[in-house]
Amino acid sequence: MARWLMLLSALCLLAHTSAHSLTRLAAHSRPQLTVRSQTDTATTLSRNTTITDPASYVNVFIGTTNGGHVFPGATLPHGMVKVGLDTDSPGNQAGYDANSTFNATGFSQLHDSGTGGGSSLSNFKLWPLPECESFASCNTSMSVRKTLRKVLPDGSPDDAGSPGYFATNLSTGVRVELTASRRAALHRYTFPPSSREPRIVVDITNDGLISNTEPVVNVNTTTGRITGGARFASSFGPGRYNVYTCVDFKGDGYDFQAPAEYGVWLGNAPGALLTFPPSSNSIDTTILARVGVSFISSDQACANAESEIPDFDFDGTVATARETWNELLSRIQVDTQGVDKEFTELFYSSLYRTHISPADYTGENPNWNSAEPYYDSFYCNWDTYRTMYPLMSLHDPEVFARIVRGMINIQKHEGWLPECRGATLQQYIQGGSNGDPILGEFFVKFYEHASALNVSADDLYTALLADAEDQPPNWNLQGRQATVWKQYSFIPSNIYASGGAATKQVSRTLEYSFNDFSISQVAKILNKTDDVAKYQARAGNFINVWNERVTLPEYPSIKGMMQASHSPMTPRFVDGEWSYTDPRHCSVNDPLHSTCYLDATNRDGFYESSPMVYVPQDTAKLILLQGGNESFIDRLNLIFDQHYFDVTDEPSQQIPFMYHYADRPGLSTQRSRMIIAESYNTTVNGLPGNDDSGAMASYAVFYLMGMYPLPATRQILLASPYFPKVSFYNPVFNTTTTIIANNFSGNPQDGKGGTVFVKSVTIDGQPWHSNCYLDWDVFVKGSTVELELTSDIDTTCGEGPDALPPSLSTGGYSGPI
Repeated sequence: MARWLMLLSALCLLAHTSAHSLTRLAAHSRPQLTVRSQTDTATTLSRNTTITDPASYVNVFIGTTNGGHVFPGATLPHGMVKVGLDTDSPGNQAGYDANSTFNATGFSQLHDSGTGGGSSLSNFKLWPLPECESFASCNTSMSVRKTLRKVLPDGSPDDAGSPGYFATNLSTGVRVELTASRRAALHRYTFPPSSREPRIVVDITNDGLISNTEPVVNVNTTTGRITGGARFASSFGPGRYNVYTCVDFKGDGYDFQAPAEYGVWLGNAPGALLTFPPSSNSIDTTILARVGVSFISSDQACANAESEIPDFDFDGTVATARETWNELLSRIQVDTQGVDKEFTELFYSSLYRTHISPADYTGENPNWNSAEPYYDSFYCNWDTYRTMYPLMSLHDPEVFARIVRGMINIQKHEGWLPECRGATLQQYIQGGSNGDPILGEFFVKFYEHASALNVSADDLYTALLADAEDQPPNWNLQGRQATVWKQYSFIPSNIYASGGAATKQVSRTLEYSFNDFSISQVAKILNKTDDVAKYQARAGNFINVWNERVTLPEYPSIKGMMQASHSPMTPRFVDGEWSYTDPRHCSVNDPLHSTCYLDATNRDGFYESSPMVYVPQDTAKLILLQGGNESFIDRLNLIFDQHYFDVTDEPSQQIPFMYHYADRPGLSTQRSRMIIAESYNTTVNGLPGNDDSGAMASYAVFYLMGMYPLPATRQILLASPYFPKVSFYNPVFNTTTTIIANNFSGNPQDGKGGTVFVKSVTIDGQPWHSNCYLDWDVFVKGSTVELELTSDIDTTCGEGPDALPPSLSTGGYSGPI
């Protein structure tokens, strides 16, 4: 029972008559959603036409239960507001859970998608109450008001969604629909005919972590406008943030000037409750709630809502959102002829999820004033740098440039590039300074256009050098342990210093190496010869944690592992100077069932993967260390066959394509296709783990396109696409690149065999020297790439010295860009 601070009864205002038809619900009935299994979607699409409504292929519910943590609610591309349904599921990191046994608890305005950590954001829940015995007796507390959703015959909840729209039917008979602009949400609550005193709760304080302090809530007694805010805890870091809201109400199909009753309640979770006059010209009463959000103030939250959704036009806001999504998604076109429909749905659904985060908080940075863009929800760069930003390079470079500008601006004010960030706060670093390969990716691909995109080359390079050279006061939150890195050329396991935890030493050595490789590529473009030499040398520091004498238990031929070293004076291959970590550690084969997550007791040197899995960027050197191509292939086969490959975690992502470097691209193609067959589908369980802010989504997109990116380089590894033709429109180059798979004959359901192996490649009609990779110039020029496919898995990369993908130790990254 709520304890009331005030209870004011207002005169019920007669609703104005309206020409709005009683058939209004039919006019904006929800889109129908069918969640199909792989066998259900075996139909093939037979026409080769431009897909003008790719949003129709987006299934927003993929990965929304069993740990996928995907946000299925309404948002714009990189929108700050992500309005959606919250549940009492223990896995409600994105609020939602597709398991119908969990209760709905509210409809909140801010979420992340696909993350681990605690339940982030989920601020400012609204909740409809169709009936109470009296205003004062309404159950406003979340633990009491929560209720189940209606359930469909197949046992799934009666929820529906598409890009920019979400709907659910609650067991109380209330239908809820949601849509969004960048910084505001619009809710539509349709109450059942039995509800003669429809009410809405505005819950100011119950975020995902139930962490509020300093709550403020106000009711405008004339208009019913609710303003307020509170202070909340970070979900993956030590800080607290302030956020504010502004809620206005309007009848849909009828008018009222103010709510009939209103009040605020006190206690651990203050909020407001309003009663609305029922519609006099419709069987059902529908109330619109417009919710502005700001990290600056309630006044700015009101201004955001008023400017972005001025007319409470729900259907217009939905249409605008869908149009925005369609323009973006349609830049990548696939030919669906002869392709199972599920693959097209999986493709566009995955592409969609790569544009949920990071979020555009421009104008909402409470920490400093700047005219530069400000992006947030980097959760975390460790997850996304490998595949998500290279995917943006292909089709969304203008937003990529804005993100880079925002990251540089953060470095100017905080000293280092952001690594993990949420709700305007620094969060815990998982590995290296992985803003470096993101900036490197942008500059290596778009250096000739950087100025036109308002990215300063000098500022970008300054930001990179700050990460590389300057040690922050707390490398748990930003930057690197740079002093030790520069002194010893690796991170020793027995160095303890103030400023950060002595963990993940091997992982950080490998990641710092790649971070510095990224910087060397930028330095090369800027003709900084000395820096090229310095950072390429540092890029080779992974060798300092390679112990050639460690073997895999029961497999003595699998020899040489990344290991932690105790001695800063003799880091390489000296007896007694290594800290042994069982190569099975942190894998499914670990006899100790260890974990390698982010905690202060991680003393083994590895993070979220085993010594069998971690690989540096110089694959040719790794092959040499492991005894040549055949030994390397044997090791890769064992990684898969004995389940060391972990599809749920990013360090494993490149491994399926590493056969390329041993001149066996057919094996890469088959392994990558088996991963899609075994680990991805279009059901609510369709992801192998957390979507990780779009990292797993972008990974799937690249595999479905028949490619794998090498961040901060101008090369992309090549296999065969799941479609006979894929095209990419790049608005910065104003070109369209097309990849055509000749002899395409479909995709084997189990990923094995088939006419899917690349025999030869031509670019604009001319033979290309490699079957294993493409250069970025192909995408700059807008070339036509034709692949001749074969059923022969023993294809090679081709003849000649340039057929294999480049590696640092073979001089592949030493020449001009």
